[in-house]
Amino acid sequence: MTASRPYQESREEMERLLGDERVGYLGLSRDGQPYVVPLTYGYVAGRILFHGAAAGKKLDWIRSNPRVCFTVARQFGDVVPHPQGAACQVYSDSVVCYGTARVLDDIEERRRALNTFNQCLAPGAKDLTRDDVADCLAVEITVEEMTGRLERDSKCTWLTHRFAT
Repeated sequence: MTASRPYQESREEMERLLGDERVGYLGLSRDGQPYVVPLTYGYVAGRILFHGAAAGKKLDWIRSNPRVCFTVARQFGDVVPHPQGAACQVYSDSVVCYGTARVLDDIEERRRALNTFNQCLAPGAKDLTRDDVADCLAVEITVEEMTGRLERDSKCTWLTHRFAT
């Protein structure tokens, strides 16, 4: 965090945005190379859940370096016109989460996580069985810290929360 910014402790505001949005951007790094991929996710109590194929680049990178960054953002309206050299105003919200990703290899743990993921995306969705999740992979990110930014009426509010470890 930048020391000059007046960060406010506000887990609730950031969790509201994480709960409202459905697409986020997963940032990975391996051998000094960045890789960012958009994905559908669910957020519950300090955990980000997503699913995917049982093999691929994203999983290779997570297994190589499980330290990840995950971002969601939304913009309200257009960029506000401003004179040359003045601050650019875009009314928006964003959250950046830092944590550790874990591939859920155990089928029962994966089934529970995918049911939670489904409930985030479609409340009331039917529970998945072990057979339903046999060929699907699940990943859980344990969020350790998150920062956020809310911009309204030419004013920015910076948010922060660090989870107990």
